[in-house]
Amino acid sequence: MQPTGRSYEITKDDAAWREQLSAKEFHVLREAGTEAPFVGEYTDTTTEGVYACRACGAELFRSDHKFSSHCGWPSFYSPLAQDRVEYIEDVTLGMKRVEVRCGTCGSHLGHVFEGEGYDTPTDQRYCINSISLTLQPKA
Repeated sequence: MQPTGRSYEITKDDAAWREQLSAKEFHVLREAGTEAPFVGEYTDTTTEGVYACRACGAELFRSDHKFSSHCGWPSFYSPLAQDRVEYIEDVTLGMKRVEVRCGTCGSHLGHVFEGEGYDTPTDQRYCINSISLTLQPKA
């Protein structure tokens, strides 16, 4: 992942992250990988609750901000708060995108896109890897 120079509330070296995360989780969260489309645990989930960073547990998205975009990954139109996520310019794969990372630990979550025409309050699509999240169902 591209270093940001930012200090995070939760920091660990790669060895500690590897002990905590599975190989697939590490690849996506710490190496900015992407899980395959339409296979993630939360792609079609409609359970009410809060989605948190799988690496550090920071609450990131609410289920009532999730929408069905049919893109193959969970989609949200807004994070819980802007300071919950960090935005990084991503020019990999020959395109310009905006990477979304956890604001607490710097883990890769996915990307955010604008102007795609979805009928949401923000006209944004936070395209987030299921493997980057855990769902805390509403009690």
